[in-house]
Amino acid sequence: MYRRRRIVVALALALAIAVVVFCCYSLTRGASAIGTLINHDDIYAISREEVPEAKQSSGTKDCTAQNVSLQLTAQSQTVAVGGALEFSASIVHEGSGSCLIDGSDSSRVLTITSGEETIWRSDVCAADPRMLLMAKGDKDIQTITWNTNANATLTECTDEADWSTVNPGTYVARLSLKDVPDATSDQVVFTVQ
Repeated sequence: MYRRRRIVVALALALAIAVVVFCCYSLTRGASAIGTLINHDDIYAISREEVPEAKQSSGTKDCTAQNVSLQLTAQSQTVAVGGALEFSASIVHEGSGSCLIDGSDSSRVLTITSGEETIWRSDVCAADPRMLLMAKGDKDIQTITWNTNANATLTECTDEADWSTVNPGTYVARLSLKDVPDATSDQVVFTVQ
């Protein structure tokens, strides 16, 4: 009889130990699963590195100052303070072979100066690239509007309504290309009244 009781107690003790081991194992696995869920974004995060420059695959060369020239004309020689002045900004291909150039507002830059001071630049706000395949005689014309305000001191694009208005005086406009630094237009002199 004592033997049976010992066997039953031993079996009960073995069963209790098995239950405790199973519970510990289950808790450990559950805690591990919760930790994985909490850190899921860290574990599976995509590393964000700087995107490399796109490689040119067409075989067409980039335009240079020998291939293109810039032309700039103003709608008027005078504009009122707080008014707007439209400029016609042209890229003209003068080379013999075809070439690629970015004709976007971020690359085709109109700069307004007064004396040595830069007052306004058309490239303060970024624009998507606008690649042009140009051949001899091609001409791309864009209109750039200046609202007689100043933005040259800005480091990022902001609402134009917050920009200060310029004072009356004589100003100079010039067109340039970021990708072709040697290509610039003739100066256009005008007056803000």
